[in-house]
Amino acid sequence: QVQLVESGGGSVQAGESLRLSCAASGSIFSINAMGWYRLAPGKQRELVASITSGGSTNYADSVKGRFTISRDNAKNTVYLQMNSLKPEDTGVYYCNADWHPSGADFGSWGQGTQVTVTS
Repeated sequence: QVQLVESGGGSVQAGESLRLSCAASGSIFSINAMGWYRLAPGKQRELVASITSGGSTNYADSVKGRFTISRDNAKNTVYLQMNSLKPEDTGVYYCNADWHPSGADFGSWGQGTQVTVTS
């Protein structure tokens, strides 16, 4: 099992930046990839960015060029640097650890952190 604790959400104006953190503990060796998802009102959950154990990254088209996912292996922490934020980036952001054989949905989830971007 993997436990995740998120931090770093908040309320900002459009154009500003935020950095989310996700600290992992437990069976970290079993993690294949880490991802950030967001859930916005009236929308389906969306994968925003992910990073594999090998360091490969993937981004939703809507955040490419603005968001950067990274990790600090020494701290067992994954970050999501969000720049040039837009109102449509508003939502609850969840960290995910993909370690389950059945896929990310069955892995571990953080508690969620609210990001609100006002125009």
